Amino acid sequence: MIQAVLFDLDGVLVSTDEYHYRSWLKIAKEEGFDFFDHEFNHQFRGVARMECVEILTKASGRTYTADQKKAIADRKNGYFAESLLFVTPDELLPGALDALMELKRRGIRIAVASNSRNAKPIIKQVGIEQYLDAIVDGHEIENSKPDPEVFLLAAKSVGVAPANCIVVEDAIAGLEAARRAGMKALGIGTRERLPNADIVVPDLSKISIDDLLNL
Repeated sequence: MIQAVLFDLDGVLVSTDEYHYRSWLKIAKEEGFDFFDHEFNHQFRGVARMECVEILTKASGRTYTADQKKAIADRKNGYFAESLLFVTPDELLPGALDALMELKRRGIRIAVASNSRNAKPIIKQVGIEQYLDAIVDGHEIENSKPDPEVFLLAAKSVGVAPANCIVVEDAIAGLEAARRAGMKALGIGTRERLPNADIVVPDLSKISIDDLLNL
């Protein structure tokens, strides 16, 4: 019996993709990476920031020290954090608010489990704090998805056994993390892009809470 739903944040409940893209684009322009565009940016979906830096610098063909890579990551996060001032409830994805409200009404435990270190300010900006029983973000974990740490910690935070949790994710790495945690998973996107999900829908407006809890 499902007693808790663990949501990834970006791409599931909210969309800050364009904010991330603009922040990485600014870095690319500063570094002279003329290959960076929306298509290249797709490689960053569900990937931790330092791993994104590795992908970016490797594609450039240049050699960067560990300190230089960290500086790039810090600059990107600074640009993104500044942009969060402009995030509003309009960034909530279709069906997200209705799903949170209905789950809360039914007494289902709700957590956000995200690699992002910016999860809490985003959640505050879009106004969904009151629906969440726990938030586990990049500040609280040592291992990013596909490691199951974030989901196992979220399950522990809401007091529910992993087998009684379901994950809602939009990235292959997150779905793999759910599998490793022993949890079923709903994929947000397409079956072609998310072959490892138990079920896939375009967004949360396309699945009933009954169907979600009966996966």
